[in-house]
This record gives sequence, structure tokens and C-alpha cells, in this order.
Amino acid sequence: MSEASHRAEEAPNWILVHPAYQQMKSLEVEDSAQVHAAFLVYMDLSEVRQWKEVSCVKSPELQVVLLEGKEKEGAPIQTIFPLPTHRPLSHQSIRHVLDRGFPMLLCAVASDSTLVYQRMTDGLVTPDPPTGPFQDMGRRQHRKRRKQQ
Repeated sequence: MSEASHRAEEAPNWILVHPAYQQMKSLEVEDSAQVHAAFLVYMDLSEVRQWKEVSCVKSPELQVVLLEGKEKEGAPIQTIFPLPTHRPLSHQSIRHVLDRGFPMLLCAVASDSTLVYQRMTDGLVTPDPPTGPFQDMGRRQHRKRRKQQ
């Protein structure tokens, strides 16, 4: 047995001993896949995207770990709902998170650790106009209409 493989057997999985993961585990959420997803999102927000004041809270009604944080210093707090892709999502669960009073991001977490963020709002929001050097060339597609018989 090589020394590297011997060390790998002795060393615990770094995720399991990470303080943030330990804190999430202490919230006693039954769905371990959702806790793992929350940890992956936590690491992405705090280490990669450099969010500020990222913390975890338990939603007793949904039995999930939610994250809270600020995108940048001075920005409002947002609630992030990490959700493994195999777990169903209901309108009621979205409503529950939105009712907390903070802007919400839904983060779908795939089995290969791919993260997809989607901003959720209370009601419909008009999209921002496109930015860039777009110009209407005046070309329209004309279609022939079928004569109704």
C-alpha cells in the first residue's frame, strides 16, 4: 500500500469536518442530500462569489437548510434555497421562503455539483431592457396567411 493511499484512508472527508457543514448538521434537517446541497451552495457563495455574512438557518416547516447572505457589502440580505434536483418543489415552499421578507434565490444543485441560481420574486417583474449596441434593422418577417375556407 502506498503512503498516499494510506493517508487517504486515515484522513476524514474534509466536508464532514468543515465548521459550516457541522453547523448545518446541528440544525437536524433529516434530508442529508439537502444539507450537502446547502453546503455546496455555501462554499460557492462564500469562497467563489465572495458573498458577505453567509449563514445558515433552518426552516422547520420545510425541513430544509436555508442560507442568508449579502451579495456585497451594504447590499440587502437575500435568502438562498438550495435544492437538490431530485427533490420536488412546490408553490407552497416557494411562498414560505418568500414570506420571510428577503429577496430569494433558488439554487438547483445537480448530482455532479453543478449549481444553477434563479431569482424568485413575489409576483411578476418586468425584465430589464437589453443592453448593448442593438439596432432595429427594420426587417420584419412576413408570413402569408392562409385563406380560411
